[in-house]
Amino acid sequence: MAERLFLRLDDDPLHGPESGVPAGTLRAFPVEAALRGHVSHVMLYRESFADGHEVHERVLPDGAVRLVFNFGDAPSVGDEQGQAVEAIGASTTPVVVRMRRKVEGLSVTLRPGAAAALLGLPAGEIGGTAVHLDALWRGEGTELLERMIDARDDAARVALLQAVLQRRLRDGNPGGSAGNAGAMHAAQLIADSGGRRPLREVAAAVGVGERRLQQLFHAHVGLSPRAWGRLARMHGCLRALRLQSSPAWAEVALEGGFYDQSHLVNEFRALCGVTPTEFLDQAVSGSSKTAV
Repeated sequence: MAERLFLRLDDDPLHGPESGVPAGTLRAFPVEAALRGHVSHVMLYRESFADGHEVHERVLPDGAVRLVFNFGDAPSVGDEQGQAVEAIGASTTPVVVRMRRKVEGLSVTLRPGAAAALLGLPAGEIGGTAVHLDALWRGEGTELLERMIDARDDAARVALLQAVLQRRLRDGNPGGSAGNAGAMHAAQLIADSGGRRPLREVAAAVGVGERRLQQLFHAHVGLSPRAWGRLARMHGCLRALRLQSSPAWAEVALEGGFYDQSHLVNEFRALCGVTPTEFLDQAVSGSSKTAV
């Protein structure tokens, strides 16, 4: 079965031009001012499929932690059935999502370094996994989902969701904001450098040692600083590819901070699940990307 691609980088309003998502499927909502330090994106998704038809979507990792509320049929990953409400941990691994019938829900993308304050536990404890939100919120996830389903429209659902998130921040849940600012600053420094800045320099810039930096990332980002740097380097490469119709891969590798072309290919396989040329073929043939 053919699969479509989904990619969203920090500066993409909904998704990247490589993505094969049909027009009108996704809708972004403004994040309330009180949440902007913790939430980067609130997105509604809605898509229906013919009976017996299943769509596979390869989702490339962005390193973010997400809260997901499914009003329709929850997408599944592999043999694992999706959950109605879940917290999806940060990951460097691509996933292939299977969608059937009516897929509808809200996704909240948390800012790097802000996860623990809303999860109620260190972000690293759910890294690379998806857990039912009720396990973290003591049943409040399902209750919130039911209230949103009964709301009069999408705007009312988003308002309910953001009100609950603001309350949880005010209440100071376990695993709150200690170290949050340092983790966010460090994550931004690594991202801004495309993963090239030495970790000892990053640690020094936020006033901690490298060991403490590792601890902050585990608690508030959910990935190690090195893993976050790998993603930052790959994201920089993906942005560069948007400007090239026929890339010279050896040059792309060196300009992107990879040791050589072989290193680039290996990182593409590890982080995207495909080779660079397979990525371009999939992006151009099944998405909104156009050659420049």
